[in-house]
Amino acid sequence: MTTTTDSTTLNEQISAVYDELVAIRRDLHAHPELKFKESRTSQVVQKVLTDLGIEFVANIGGKEPNTGTGVVAHIPATTDQPGECIGLRADMDALPITEMSDLPHKSTIEGVMHACGHDGHTAILIGAAKVLSAMEHRPNPVTLVFQPAEEGGAGADKLIRDGALDGIVGPPIQRMYGLHGWPAETVGHISTRPGAMLAATDMFTVTIKGTQAHAAYPHLGVDPIVAASHIVTAAQSIVSRSTKPTDSVVLSITTIHSGTAFNVIPTAAIMQGTIRTLSDESRSSTKAKFAQIAESVAQGLGCSASIEWIPGYPVTKNDPHEAERVLEIARSVGICSESAIVEEPTLGGEDFSFYAQKVPSCFFFMGLAHDEQTPFPGLHTPSFDFNDQSIPLGVEMMCRLALS
Repeated sequence: MTTTTDSTTLNEQISAVYDELVAIRRDLHAHPELKFKESRTSQVVQKVLTDLGIEFVANIGGKEPNTGTGVVAHIPATTDQPGECIGLRADMDALPITEMSDLPHKSTIEGVMHACGHDGHTAILIGAAKVLSAMEHRPNPVTLVFQPAEEGGAGADKLIRDGALDGIVGPPIQRMYGLHGWPAETVGHISTRPGAMLAATDMFTVTIKGTQAHAAYPHLGVDPIVAASHIVTAAQSIVSRSTKPTDSVVLSITTIHSGTAFNVIPTAAIMQGTIRTLSDESRSSTKAKFAQIAESVAQGLGCSASIEWIPGYPVTKNDPHEAERVLEIARSVGICSESAIVEEPTLGGEDFSFYAQKVPSCFFFMGLAHDEQTPFPGLHTPSFDFNDQSIPLGVEMMCRLALS
């Protein structure tokens, strides 16, 4: 490898490992693993790092301290006066979805598949490890974070708990970057935005209790299904009447379970759903308003309501300076347009948010679609497969951020 980092040289270096990265990506796709169970994936990562002579710490980021499949590796700077330590993150877990495809590398695990592109993210960070470790000149120390359990397990939070940002290997991380393949954009396009990029994600279970009775004699019971129905309707007023029109809030009740027979008014009804918000203020106010409505409506209809909150991920907030750095780097090599700022946040969630709470960070999207006319399968769908053509772009962005 040469010591220069101009686009031609870096692209040549990436091209040299491209076929290997595709093979790794497709192998990971064929062998997906759910959150906190990414043992094989972790071993693939560890073997590559060992072969490259990169120091790493493994078996972290699990549900309990000093357990798990996470890997944190470090590539030192080559100068006596290094810059800031740069963190680069990839998530490794798959989803409990049955793949529907005829791909030669389709999932071999029944009911599990890489439907969110984490196989591609992992391959990209492996590519960055290969290219960066071979460079003779690295101005910054670089820490690579291979993270488990992004899909609902808060793996980022677990890795932070286990010291991933604090210098568990190498110096403490001072800037952090992560990417996500994005089906709504075409290959070669990078986009991000300062401030809120993705939403806070909270889940809830509401239990409404009434009094069981024969369906022919409703006056002898208290119907929790009627109360649940009124709560569903009333809760929508939170978005339409209690939220500032320029703010964004989603409140979705997605399951209702109640009853066992056509002629019995049941004792209870159970509802579940999610709230998505883009600020700490709207997050707390929406939760409080929903609890008030559920409890008051149930009480007004003779029932009681209790809520179990399942805290999700915080808002993913990009540091404005780091968001501009990502866009400047992308524009400097001609891989995004001047309008590459995401105009609106997405109401999806990401546990990269935990890193962004600790150090200046930026999360960015990378296009996956082949062209603007051909729809690309959406994330979390059974026909999704990461577009290998986007791997070189991902590796280049990670490398240039590490060198910036």
